[in-house]
Amino acid sequence: MIAPPDRLQRRRRATQAAFFVLFALAPCFDLLRYDLTTGHAWLVTREWRLGIDPFLGGEMGAATAAAQVLLRLFVPLLGLAALVLLVAWRWGRVYCGWLCPHFSVVETINQLLERATGKQSLWDREAARWRADGRRAPRNRLWGVAVGLCAAGFAAAWAVVLLTYLLPPARVYGEIARLEFARPDALFLVAATTVLTAEFLLGRHLFCRYACAVGLFQSIAWMGNRRALVVGFERERGSACATCLPERAFACEQACPMRLQPRALKRRMFACTQCGQCIAACTTRQAPDGRSLLEWVAGEQARQREAGFGPSAAGPRR
Repeated sequence: MIAPPDRLQRRRRATQAAFFVLFALAPCFDLLRYDLTTGHAWLVTREWRLGIDPFLGGEMGAATAAAQVLLRLFVPLLGLAALVLLVAWRWGRVYCGWLCPHFSVVETINQLLERATGKQSLWDREAARWRADGRRAPRNRLWGVAVGLCAAGFAAAWAVVLLTYLLPPARVYGEIARLEFARPDALFLVAATTVLTAEFLLGRHLFCRYACAVGLFQSIAWMGNRRALVVGFERERGSACATCLPERAFACEQACPMRLQPRALKRRMFACTQCGQCIAACTTRQAPDGRSLLEWVAGEQARQREAGFGPSAAGPRR
């Protein structure tokens, strides 16, 4: 049984926060990192090598070395990729919406930018004038300062964490504590912080939609399964969309961090992250009845939604 939308969103935020902490601390506990100083990786607190040192020393044949690389590198990577694609084939981009540390930054900055300008993205055509609950959406330009600080802060944190995946964390954090950096480390931190700040300010969801390989392959796998989990629309009650918000605004579209139209057919929801915010927004707007026109569907209902007929087909569009 699926939890109510508000409770589901709290759970999603909790999983995002937990995974973000794991992402940041994994190198510190040698759970996953590659150490450029020693030339080998760490995996679950153990040294992990390709096993080709004898080949480099002339004590192993090329065929044996190739087999070692295949078994110790490509087989695990392909197995992990297959698992991710299998999950995506059945449930969609749940990694993006429920775990990805980048997407949690996207949502955080979206919310701050919306407070400042009424838009979740600088590329939105119009500012939102209404909240999902029907109240006017206030704007305060001072929140723009918070947007900039948040983007720069997250970018700096990401740059530090990414460096700890390549160098010993004790070295990286020691340099930060002393404010003394080796030249390559300083160049990496400055360059990564600059690039990530620009991406967090200007790109965000555009990167998720068009540039992220992990998200792209999840979407391709999801689109290949007509019965996969998808947000369905109850067409019989579609007339309620006409009175969703004043000025022909739709709460579900305003809530979507990927700037999609959740009532559209699946083929137009290629980048959907299954975050469920559109469902929560619709449920809020349909109160006191509390029954959303949008809901997750799978199996035959999902197939009908893709075909464009049945109770989960797309309804009125803007």
